This record gives sequence, structure tokens and C-alpha cells, in this order.
Amino acid sequence: MDYSVIIYIIFGIMPSLVWLSYYLTKDLHPEPKKMIIKIFLWGSLITLPVFFIQIGLKHLLDIFDLNTLAQSLIYWFVIIALSEEFLKYLAVRMKALNDPNLDEPLDVMLYMTVAALGFAAVENILYLFTPLGQMSFDQLITRTLAVDFVRFIGATFLHTLCSATVGYFLAISFYKAKRRKILASLGILLAVGLHGLYDFSIMTLEGYVRYAVPISIIFVLAIFSSYGFKKLQKMKSICLVSPDLAKQDKIIK
Repeated sequence: MDYSVIIYIIFGIMPSLVWLSYYLTKDLHPEPKKMIIKIFLWGSLITLPVFFIQIGLKHLLDIFDLNTLAQSLIYWFVIIALSEEFLKYLAVRMKALNDPNLDEPLDVMLYMTVAALGFAAVENILYLFTPLGQMSFDQLITRTLAVDFVRFIGATFLHTLCSATVGYFLAISFYKAKRRKILASLGILLAVGLHGLYDFSIMTLEGYVRYAVPISIIFVLAIFSSYGFKKLQKMKSICLVSPDLAKQDKIIK
């Protein structure tokens, strides 16, 4: 195996592992390692269907005679942001929300971030890959470290924050029966909207706005995520999440 492949895999996973170690400290009652690995791997696996969905929808979008702005908005907000945020949510919905290990509100938010980190790890690896043999070892390391750092504070962090937002609203929706579907949908829509705006800004806008908007999004989401974790930590002693309750009330349907 070419050494560059090993480097890409190691450095592609590294940002996710660093963020994972940080988020796990938020849980005062640590989840089983087996469950964390399971959700991380499922988050990684959904990159494949997301990839094919995005390719298919992009080809479909190209069929329509839309202006450049409309195409860009649909691409970044619907094809990219919606497909990624919904499938990350779907992975947690299918593999965690009815699991006995999920026994407190904070777990919902935590598992969403773990799935996002699994997704981001594979995305980082794919992003790092370039045609092999075109760079010296020093150039390879320099480029990899630079890309890794940018994605550590950018794309990887964004994935975790957007999924944390979805997780927060899902956790709160467990205890708001009359507004359950509205809250769950709101969390997904917020994540999709901010994710789409982040990508759209970087790839489409020009000047200082191109960087001001993404930085502002990361800043706001980081504050909200911190608030969400603290609030759910306080709920743990009085509001345990019951898998049976989730099934009976169809919380996630």
C-alpha cells in the first residue's frame, strides 16, 4: 500500500477522534464503548448512500434550465445539506433511539454528534485524496496538515454542531408531546439551513462575506451546542429517555 494512502486515512480520521474525545467528556454517565463505535461506524457508512444520492440529484438538477443562483441554492441547501443532515439523523434514528443504552436526554445529542464525526471522518479521507505520486513526502505532509487543520475547525466541527442541534431538538421533543413533530422537524431544518448557508457562502460569495458568514455560523452553533449540552445535563436526573416510550408514542416517526 502506498504510504500516502495510510497518511490520508490516519489524518482524515484524526479530526473526528479529537472532537470525539472532547464530546465524550460532556457525558457524566459514559455510554458503552461498543455503542459509541457502532454509531461512529454507521455515521461512516452513510457516506456511501449520501454520495450516490448527491450524484443522482446533481444530474437531475442539471436537466432543468435554471439560472446560476437558483442552481447553486438548490445544490448547497437541498442536494448537499439536506441529504447529509437527514441521513445522519436517520442513522441515529435507526440504530440508537430505541436502544436500551439511550437512557437520558443528553445521549440523543451525543449520539448525533458521534454519527456526524463518523461521517466527517470518511469525508475528510476522501477530501485528502489526490492522484498518488504527484507530491514529495514533505509536500504531502504539509498539505495534509494544512487541510486537516482547516477541516478540523471548519467542516468537521460544522458536522458535529449541526447534528448536535438536531439532537438537542430531538431530546426536547421527547417531553413535548403536542409539539413533538414540530420540534424534531425544526431541529433538522435549522441544521440544513445553517449547513447549506455555510457551504453556499464559502463556495459562492465573494469578499469578506465569504468568510464572515461561515465563521458566524460556527460561532453561533458552538454557543447553542454548549447551551444544549448543559441544559440536557440538568434534565438527566428527572427526565430519563425510555425506549419503550419512544416506541409507544412514535417519537421518531
